[in-house]
Amino acid sequence: MSTSSTRRTFLRRSSAIIAGGFLAGGTSSFSAASYGRIVGANEKLRGAVIGFNGQGKSHIEAITDHLVALCDCDAKVLAGAIGEFEKQHGRRVDGVEDFRALVERQDIDFVTIATPNHTHALIATTAIVAGKDVYVEKPVSHNVWEGRQIVRSARQHSRVVQTGTQSRSSAALREAKQWVDEGGLGKLLYAVGTCYKPRKAIGKLSKPLEIPAHINYDLWCGPAEKRELFRPKLHYDWHWDFNTGNGDMGNQGIHQMDIARWFVGHSQISPRVLSIGGRLGYEDAGNTPNTQTVIHAYENAPIIFETRGLPKSKEHQDNRWGDSMDNYLGSQIGVIVFYENGRLVIPNYHQAIAYDLDGQLVKDFNRGGDHFQNFLKAVQDRDVKQLNADILEGHLSSALCHTGALSHQFGHPASSADILEKVRGDERFLGSVQRMLEHIAANQVDLERTPLILGEELRFDVETETVLDNALVQKALTRDYRPGFELPAVSEAATGVGATP
Repeated sequence: MSTSSTRRTFLRRSSAIIAGGFLAGGTSSFSAASYGRIVGANEKLRGAVIGFNGQGKSHIEAITDHLVALCDCDAKVLAGAIGEFEKQHGRRVDGVEDFRALVERQDIDFVTIATPNHTHALIATTAIVAGKDVYVEKPVSHNVWEGRQIVRSARQHSRVVQTGTQSRSSAALREAKQWVDEGGLGKLLYAVGTCYKPRKAIGKLSKPLEIPAHINYDLWCGPAEKRELFRPKLHYDWHWDFNTGNGDMGNQGIHQMDIARWFVGHSQISPRVLSIGGRLGYEDAGNTPNTQTVIHAYENAPIIFETRGLPKSKEHQDNRWGDSMDNYLGSQIGVIVFYENGRLVIPNYHQAIAYDLDGQLVKDFNRGGDHFQNFLKAVQDRDVKQLNADILEGHLSSALCHTGALSHQFGHPASSADILEKVRGDERFLGSVQRMLEHIAANQVDLERTPLILGEELRFDVETETVLDNALVQKALTRDYRPGFELPAVSEAATGVGATP
């Protein structure tokens, strides 16, 4: 049998797992005439959600009127979501196990993706090549290279691709951005992003985790290395394993990284990156930092990003953990942008508060927005420029998280004295490091037993998004993709690094 014939057979057989009996009662029929269609102004878009054990639940709610199918490689999660949707809305949608079968369906105009990070780019590019528009959660990629591949694919195939950084659709933040750009607080200086979010230990098993039979683990791993796991949970805690996740800077912090980059106005990755941090305060199966500060040393307006998973102090490492996180100048999970005449604090997704140099309130912006509606309108109108968070923006902000992580991963243990000496020439970053050391001391972490990691100082050619003078890190800008889970090829010549909508 030919390869193309085999693939067609695979798609027919796997397009709806409900046909196999696990989810009895669904259908998998569709009209061939709908493939690649141009949606009319009064015609309803049809979409599918891929992955919904977490953030994907909000996707289902957001596109309820457009939903025709759900896709997840966990059959139990899939069955539950289909049943719950039917209970709430009185109609049944199809269930699909394999995203590759889903995107080949001709009755679907767009997909939304809320799977683990390591599969975002693979699913997004596969869907784009299949003619779908895409809403992909943050970070859009697991590494720098594949983020750029999504951008290239979107441009080459003329698809509308939105990033799930919903702050970009906040009316308040858009107004605040215009106000400071017009000189509301004077000259821009720099930004600090904070991700102070409680993260307890995830545990560690003495023998490999047994993957339940209802999970297609091969499909779950996708392009990532298929390993035995020694954490108690498969779901969610993949965030804290660099094989599949990106730590909290690339999980929660990507939102704040994106806001910081948006407000300082940088449209390329940073030319120099340095990370200092570690996984401190406990031992578990995770390997991503829970304590970290990173500087993206843009020549004008650098971005400093701080991650803390431990509470204010050792005494709070009890049932008060989640209610006892630090904040910096009013920002716990947020951004502070500094200007010559004051600062703008962005403490959440829909608010920005301006203060003068004396800390007196100047202006308070507070309005939300509808990020999904922005996406759907752009899809309907076939207008990428309508997007508030085009995939290029998502790629650049995600890439800052990835390069900061690479600095950490290629670093080495160092004493506090050596670290302070390293950063002494940068007053702003020195202040961030000192705040981190004070936080570590308050949690009574023994840095001789578990020392901080002084990251590798990385320099980049921002035009080509390549590492200068470090072949090992350059290789780590991408990954080795498992056979069958490689990203679709894309023409780099036609859509280069500087491509715009």
